[in-house]
Amino acid sequence: MRRAAVLAVVMAVSGSSSGGGETVSPGGLLLVTNKGDHTLGIIDPVAGRQVATVEESGITGHEVTASPDGRLAYVPIYGDAGVGRPGSDGRSLDVIDVASRRRVTTIDLGRPERPHDPRIGPDGRLYVTTELTDTITVIDPRTNQVVDRIPTGQPESHMLVLSRDGKRAYTSNVHAGTVSAIDLTTKKVEAIIPVAKMAQRLAFSVDEKWLFTSDQNEPRLAVIDTATNTVARYVPLPGIAYGNAATPDGRFLFLTLIKLNQVARLDLATGQVGPALDVPKAPQEVVIRPDGRVAYVSCDASGKVAEVDLAAWKVTRLIEAGPYVDGLAWAASVPNPAR
Repeated sequence: MRRAAVLAVVMAVSGSSSGGGETVSPGGLLLVTNKGDHTLGIIDPVAGRQVATVEESGITGHEVTASPDGRLAYVPIYGDAGVGRPGSDGRSLDVIDVASRRRVTTIDLGRPERPHDPRIGPDGRLYVTTELTDTITVIDPRTNQVVDRIPTGQPESHMLVLSRDGKRAYTSNVHAGTVSAIDLTTKKVEAIIPVAKMAQRLAFSVDEKWLFTSDQNEPRLAVIDTATNTVARYVPLPGIAYGNAATPDGRFLFLTLIKLNQVARLDLATGQVGPALDVPKAPQEVVIRPDGRVAYVSCDASGKVAEVDLAAWKVTRLIEAGPYVDGLAWAASVPNPAR
């Protein structure tokens, strides 16, 4: 009975955000953070090439998000060290106009915080993990001012996801090996969820009933029940996974196997991991195109982004980006830059 109940947890993860065969237009640009030269890269996914880079204001941005209309990119300036290691401590976010390919302003957070993972909430505000102060910092993009700071209850809060209704946030707390579940209405931590010795990237299932994060020491995926804020089960993986993202139809979870230099997909109905694909060294983050047909994978050590056809399940091309490419974001279609 226990085994059947556990299997049902994974089988119930599937869910679709749209009913039927409607296809979202693939029109848009892929944004990439190039840690090696401290730039934001702008990739034309149709041409399959990086068409512009924008210099960041500091050292260095790891992650990026785009405004809902695709016009602006937000890049937190983290610093020159890894998580928990000594180095410079960033205190700002760059705001970049995607169409004109220029940095339009830099938001000063007022103190060193190592800002890392940015997300736009349904309220239009910008939420970013601020690692040194164990908080999520909230910014009003209309004024570019800090309007709130929400405690995470744990050190090294690094990655972030927000629920679609804007009521919940989850952070991964790297060396604490935990995930914080936060009520954004009350601004209180609801639960601290132990998942591993070290935790990293997070992803919701399409229906947000489940939250996924990969153990960074053992080849397994933690499946968190967001109703109870507990780990429902661990799914064995062929290797240590890092980035992950659910396909828009809710059928699969796409995983980067960072030490195997591969990508894999977990069938969320069966709990089985299918055949893996080889990609360049050190695959990091994955972004799935809004139409669900293509995934893009940043491959840190190669400076390339792998493009994966999800239906054919093959790598269709490698796109040259910048050195140590890391964070990815999809920006909706924007006007062409002025000539």
